[in-house]
Amino acid sequence: MVKSEETMRFSLEKELKNPAREVILLVCDALKDKGYDPVSQLVGYIISGDPTYITSYKNARSLVKRVERDELLEEFVKAYIDSIAKTEE
Repeated sequence: MVKSEETMRFSLEKELKNPAREVILLVCDALKDKGYDPVSQLVGYIISGDPTYITSYKNARSLVKRVERDELLEEFVKAYIDSIAKTEE
């Protein structure tokens, strides 16, 4: 039997294809459900790092803290660039 130095992980959570995108969608839904403007709240969170900009409803605050803020910003920039490219076609 070969011993490995690496620790194996087992997760019952669904593997997300694009974690940042999935978290953004879930957080936006939760913010809208609670009557908040998702754009303003996410901008506040990304700039300040203060998770209280995100509602705890539907576990949104916990989810958003699992993704680095720069990854969220990267996802927004990618989506923006893609939307610009599509309108110029």
